[in-house]
Amino acid sequence: MRGIVRLIALPLTVGVVWVFVLGVVGFSKESGDRRHIKLASSNPDLPFSDGVLVGKTLYLAGRIGIDSDTGKPPSSIEKEVRIILDGLKATLEAADMTMNDLVAVEVYCPDMSLYGQFNDVYRTYFNGNDFPARAFIGSGPLIFGGRFEVKGIAVKD
Repeated sequence: MRGIVRLIALPLTVGVVWVFVLGVVGFSKESGDRRHIKLASSNPDLPFSDGVLVGKTLYLAGRIGIDSDTGKPPSSIEKEVRIILDGLKATLEAADMTMNDLVAVEVYCPDMSLYGQFNDVYRTYFNGNDFPARAFIGSGPLIFGGRFEVKGIAVKD
């Protein structure tokens, strides 16, 4: 009989301890609420959200600059970058954040010679000189012929 009690008591004790630890640390489902942001301008058939807000952290999906009239990237690099950054900005605003809440940004670009042109537009979206950490990554071809794809993480103070 004692052997059976030990076999049941140990897993039960370990389970109770884990439930307590997960509840205190904040990994329970109730404390890990997520808010999925899907902009009205986004294609509802695409299998991803524009952003996911977890606590005070917003994870922004990668965006490419597609002209809504043509379904293709515009011929102007400046316009393409503005479409991308305006989309990021709209997602941030849906989470009550601004571009200045971005803490990390990744830019994917198949043509590294566009680095300077991207920066010329990018810097106009921020107040002052406190920019988020950023990587500008050379990539293979991007979907729909985009020249840039940008994703980021923002944290609300």
